[in-house]
Amino acid sequence: MSGKLYSVGKVVNTHGVRGELKVVPQTDFPEERFAKGSRLIVVNPQNEADRMAVQVESARLNKNVYIVKLKGHVNINEVLPYKGWELKVAEEERKPLDEGEYYYHEIIGCTVITDDGEELGTVSEILAPGANHVWVVERPKGKQVLLPVIDDVILDVDVEAKRIRVHLMEGLID
Repeated sequence: MSGKLYSVGKVVNTHGVRGELKVVPQTDFPEERFAKGSRLIVVNPQNEADRMAVQVESARLNKNVYIVKLKGHVNINEVLPYKGWELKVAEEERKPLDEGEYYYHEIIGCTVITDDGEELGTVSEILAPGANHVWVVERPKGKQVLLPVIDDVILDVDVEAKRIRVHLMEGLID
């Protein structure tokens, strides 16, 4: 379990008495990440060295959380300690993305620059409210800017340089 790990979910609670966990997904690929047989790592956020490799036995979507059963965990007492822990995936378990697709960690922290060359701020969060994602940009002064991730707004993403070039449509900044 060496190498870089990426968050794919957070265990928010247990579910029932048969060792299932309620997981809030933090990935664009929850169906893949929580599919039967997926290999994940549960990590204690208070002590990153406190971790364990697990395998998904089953998972189902219930409202906005996944109910995940881990292989070999058959009752609530075995999974109770994982409440508040993070589910992560090892770098080698990640699948390559299509062009124009990015992992959350590649976008968060990027500097956003307008097509006029003005530095807008830094992406601090990604929201997934509906049809398209929204990148939250923290500005040095002023209110956050919510950028819809659509072709008319996001012109160029350079994950290596951590720079995103955007076109500000009418109404995006007050």
